[in-house]
Amino acid sequence: MTTTSTDHAGESASPADVAWVADTAERIGRSMGQVIRGKPDAIGLAVIALLAEGHVLVEDVPGVGKTSLVRALAASLAAEWNRVQFTPDLLPSDVTGATVYRQHDSSFSFRPGPIFANVVLADEINRASPKTQSALLEVMEERRVTVDGKAHPVPRPFLVLATQNPIEMDGTYRLPEAQLDRFLIRLSIGYPDGASEAEVLAADGAETGIAALRPVASAADVERMIRIVRSIRVAPALRDYIVAIAAATRSQPEVRLGASPRASLSLMRAARARAAIAGRDYATADDVKALTHAVLGHRMVLASQAVLNNATTTKLIDDVLRAVPVPTAG
Repeated sequence: MTTTSTDHAGESASPADVAWVADTAERIGRSMGQVIRGKPDAIGLAVIALLAEGHVLVEDVPGVGKTSLVRALAASLAAEWNRVQFTPDLLPSDVTGATVYRQHDSSFSFRPGPIFANVVLADEINRASPKTQSALLEVMEERRVTVDGKAHPVPRPFLVLATQNPIEMDGTYRLPEAQLDRFLIRLSIGYPDGASEAEVLAADGAETGIAALRPVASAADVERMIRIVRSIRVAPALRDYIVAIAAATRSQPEVRLGASPRASLSLMRAARARAAIAGRDYATADDVKALTHAVLGHRMVLASQAVLNNATTTKLIDDVLRAVPVPTAG
């Protein structure tokens, strides 16, 4: 895991900067809501990940709008984006790119793969082989791709938004823990309510949908938002609270693998983003509690006996949040 100096609290964001972030985030969410009906929580988590420059894993059954959510986010940004359809025969070089021989001058040059974009949709990521899945490990953490010993940085901001079907479905490969740990947030869309589904049916055939979306923020806007979010204040007591939550997941007897230090860092970054969206220049315990399930749930591995006893990470995280004392104001 790598960290930078921007992960530490420096000069606090100005009220004007925070207000601009909140307004821009609202416009992005409103744009996505034109396509993704009745799912404000899923849209909110996607925008939080965008502001924290973290990757998103969208896990749900087919047909509920996983890919549409990612495409709606990409369409709302004036930034380069690519889509990679993960299949069992996909090769790592099909994702990262490869060094090719140029016959006309007898030289070698690097041909970038689709991973070189600001927003990358990894569609049905768990249908690719583990070898191909591992091609994303370096770039998701270090924002660069190494081919033939040479490092190639990807554009910034850089986000991987991956969709996957439930693992029990045919033709899927389980994502390794090291890769799951690189996703800032895991979210599930779920089935829409009746009214929202009726809106989807009514809009069919009209000049609406993802094709009708227009960018409401540029890549430079996103970079500026990310910088402002990094300056959102996190009090020492709140950092201790995050560490205590992560430590509590590791000490539960039902858990074989608890939240990592990267998970703690991810939770703090996500809390900062949520605070900025709310128009605050400081994060609170409520920000942390609201995001703990989305940030930590997919990083915890249950012990075999716990699975047999129908334990779930949702219940275990609820237990942790009840047990860990919330820091007092000030």
